[in-house]
Amino acid sequence: MRVVIAEDQALLRDGLTHMLTLYRCEVVAAVEDGTQLLAALREHRPDVAVVDVRLPPTFTDEGLRAAVTARAEMPGLPILILSQYVERLYARELLSDRAGAVGYLLKDRVSEVRQFVDTLRRVAAGQTVMDPEIVAQLLGGDKLSTLTPREKEALGLMAEGRSNAAIGDRMHITERAVSKHINAIFTKLDLPQSTDDHRRVLAVLAYLDR
Repeated sequence: MRVVIAEDQALLRDGLTHMLTLYRCEVVAAVEDGTQLLAALREHRPDVAVVDVRLPPTFTDEGLRAAVTARAEMPGLPILILSQYVERLYARELLSDRAGAVGYLLKDRVSEVRQFVDTLRRVAAGQTVMDPEIVAQLLGGDKLSTLTPREKEALGLMAEGRSNAAIGDRMHITERAVSKHINAIFTKLDLPQSTDDHRRVLAVLAYLDR
């Protein structure tokens, strides 16, 4: 798997490069600003890019802008966003083309190495993966308070892009039980029902944008 990394902090950038190399990924470029990122994506057309939202020179949204521009030129280019912040604008804008192959994780997740690499591989495979903490914070307490603990667990796994079978394996329940949990979640959060994993995450984001 060929990877481009965009991260302004040299220590984290080098750490990601070393970690992914250990997991047999080829880091074809590791850059520190949005201009370099866009150039690297155009040159290498990687299997997936790991992108910090806030890059030099202004540290606002240079990483996101470069990713959005690259996806306009290369539709469906897999992008995994890393951020210290939870902001619905970033998730909404990157997902606006509805092409999938997008992930959004908080930087804290990098320390969970196996989970991070698993997420990266799923994004590279075309899935949409949202950090459960991001979904929880953006939904807010009012709606989430209506969910049972098991429904919250299912929502978190659903936001990670997992199928009903995978959710059932993680929760040690049947797929039929998972379907019941998900239908209850959609009802309580006023979301349209769907069995498609990508559309399910987009449905959550559509709710966040209301």
